[in-house]
Amino acid sequence: MKNSQTIKQRILSFLWQHFLLLLSLNLMTLGVALCVRSNLGSSVISSLPYVMSLAGPISIMPEWTIGTYTIIMNFIFVVLQIIILRKDFDPFQLLQILIGFVFGWLIDFNMWLTDFLQCTTIPAQVLTQLAGCTVMGIGIAFEIKCGSLTMPGEGISIAVSQVSKKPFPKVKIIIDTILVMLAVTASYIFFGKWLWNVVGVGTMFAMVYVGLVVKFVSARIKWFDRVLSYIPGFRRYLFGLLRLIAKDGK
Repeated sequence: MKNSQTIKQRILSFLWQHFLLLLSLNLMTLGVALCVRSNLGSSVISSLPYVMSLAGPISIMPEWTIGTYTIIMNFIFVVLQIIILRKDFDPFQLLQILIGFVFGWLIDFNMWLTDFLQCTTIPAQVLTQLAGCTVMGIGIAFEIKCGSLTMPGEGISIAVSQVSKKPFPKVKIIIDTILVMLAVTASYIFFGKWLWNVVGVGTMFAMVYVGLVVKFVSARIKWFDRVLSYIPGFRRYLFGLLRLIAKDGK
């Protein structure tokens, strides 16, 4: 009986942890969408998918959304991890593909949610970019706290760091720079010019500011550990809330 209870608690813990991860990913992708809407430059992770989505209607590239191209990019990241790490790759990390899919889908969802935003003035653009980077940083801080699966974009940096024996922050900067360079190259290939609304001053700002937000927020959300460990009574309180609502509705 005790063992059965432990298994049940582990299942509830797993579900609760990944529900919180989903909320964190939603914050991150809302930040991505806001950065895109600012027209000052998208976030690093979405710069290449953004260019590809814009190229779809005018080239042989498929007319897919930013989210769809992000899913493909994340899948490639996982494949590269397998190639780099070989036998050291943890099969559990294949679930990064699922996380990458959810991340891409949420980008499209939040792009739809922010469709009303029309940043036609510089103050509106700056405020939207600032809000996007701040929300993204908060989402990343909570995602790290969840301590679950690694995001594919982080996973590739970890894999390269592990094999090259170079510090993770240094590798992360290099890979982010490569992604930006690929986005700029794709801009010239498909449009014959640098797309400043995709890779612009906002992108450079995000590369610095988001990290500062993550550091600031991470040091102030120790309470989130208690939220993560709240699980055992989760179902009981949920059912109690539903009973209360049903009672009031009669």
